[in-house]
Amino acid sequence: MSDVTTTDLYEVTMALSYLREDMRAPATFSLFVRDLPPGRGFLVAAGLQPALDFLADYRVEREDVEEFAAALHRPVRDLEPLLGLAFQGEVRAVPEGHAVFAHEPLLEVTAPLPQAQLVETYLLNQICHQTAVASKAARCVLAAEGKPVVDFSLRRTHGPWAGHQAARLGALVGFAGTSNVAAATALGIPASGTMAHSYVEAFPGEEEAFRAFARSHPGPVTFLVDTYDTEEGLRTAARVLSDLRRGPGCAIRLDSGDLEALARRARAVLDAAGLADVRIVASGGLDEYGVARLVRAGAPIDVYAVGTRVGVAADAPYLDAAYKLVEYDGRPVMKLSSAKITAPGRKQVFRRTGRPDVIALCGEEAPDSARPLLRTVMRGGRRTGPPDRWQGARERFREDMAGLPEPARRIHDPDPVRPVRSRALAELTARVRAGIEARLDPEHTGPAPSCGQRWPSVRSQQSRRDGGRQVRPGDQWPLAGRP
Repeated sequence: MSDVTTTDLYEVTMALSYLREDMRAPATFSLFVRDLPPGRGFLVAAGLQPALDFLADYRVEREDVEEFAAALHRPVRDLEPLLGLAFQGEVRAVPEGHAVFAHEPLLEVTAPLPQAQLVETYLLNQICHQTAVASKAARCVLAAEGKPVVDFSLRRTHGPWAGHQAARLGALVGFAGTSNVAAATALGIPASGTMAHSYVEAFPGEEEAFRAFARSHPGPVTFLVDTYDTEEGLRTAARVLSDLRRGPGCAIRLDSGDLEALARRARAVLDAAGLADVRIVASGGLDEYGVARLVRAGAPIDVYAVGTRVGVAADAPYLDAAYKLVEYDGRPVMKLSSAKITAPGRKQVFRRTGRPDVIALCGEEAPDSARPLLRTVMRGGRRTGPPDRWQGARERFREDMAGLPEPARRIHDPDPVRPVRSRALAELTARVRAGIEARLDPEHTGPAPSCGQRWPSVRSQQSRRDGGRQVRPGDQWPLAGRP
């Protein structure tokens, strides 16, 4: 099975119909998040590189056609119009690592309509999952306030592939390492790990376990001290570490209980034993909320290990994202369904220092020396440059975090940045909406409102449908304001 068949069935049925109707003109689809999840002041764009890998290799082969036919319970010959279809379009996208906000396109695909339609599901899967996890990991870095954060998520992520992504995304936003050996090797990031409680339990006592572990590992070691009684484990670890005289780099790990109180006690025990250079690692169900609480309390913790809750983005595991048609054959289009209105036309996002982003039409002049976020990363189905490495994304992340308003960076009750739309985009939205409403309601003959005014609702008492677009009274473009 190739990645071509990793798609929703309706993508296949629509693409097949487009081909039979000879609807092959260029179409632009915009992938964006409608609203940020609760508790998020920003998102971190991620997942672009695997998405581009998928598009670069996309080609419908004979076995793919056979699988589509089997899924539809139709003869293979009915699906043969799809055979040989490859992605030959253009992609403009926000590079990984940038902070992004609601309604801003993370990427836009322009390609012949059947091609652009077939790749929707895979692109949403990659961009949404990785953006959600990267955003959660980013908040852990902010909460740690400069203390190292390590990824321990592999055993709880939704599959090994997701675990690899979590390790990469952690590195992208500034994590110091990962427990995932395969990811560390592939990505060139530090591998980090200690021991499990089972290791200690396998020996007659903690001292025997610690000394045996040290004999196998001549460098710095980290001892897990809370298998039985944490206080006794601390004293035993301090005694063994004093005997070893391994120098800087050694640590003890706390994995349960009142981490703040235990860290304070651990620091006192270690300092009294002359082990001021031995670090304290904290783990056990931590995410940005737990890390922030410990940092605010001044807990003497040197390294934070985060796992389950971060690897699955536990409090915000999905994004309200969409991949919507905004232009076909040169004609801007939009959706008017209640609470799901889209904006027509190809777009650009301009970032301004100290001011909200501007969502504009592609080709508009940058306002106030702002910089455009979306870049052309694929043309004619080929990358426009070498694959972007996570190190470059990390630098973009650091720059954006430095310029992000403090309310958006807050761990608790953040206030997200709210982009504004350009005058040209607002005017185009108004014109396209007016045209749709005129088609739906022939009695609507009033003059077009000026930019910024609310458009009149459909006069019909019943919601009407036109080509699958549902219009209800009171719908309006969700973005407020203009630059």
